[in-house]
Amino acid sequence: MKTTLTSKCSLAGAAGTAAPRRVGAAGPIAMLLLDLLSTWLQRARERRALHALDEGMLKDIGLTRADIEFEAHKPFWRD
Repeated sequence: MKTTLTSKCSLAGAAGTAAPRRVGAAGPIAMLLLDLLSTWLQRARERRALHALDEGMLKDIGLTRADIEFEAHKPFWRD
């Protein structure tokens, strides 16, 4: 049998001599992704709520229906 780098790595892993895996390395990345997802969901909820306001409420907050339509049709990832 011809020994290759791949077979050596496989044998080393099978023998238990592989370097230990870092546990928790994805923690900060996962937290950032969860925070981003949360922001996107909140943004989508707020845009739906704005779109549901009637003309009197829009007047009270100083926005027009055109302002709301523009905001409501933005993709969730755009600020």
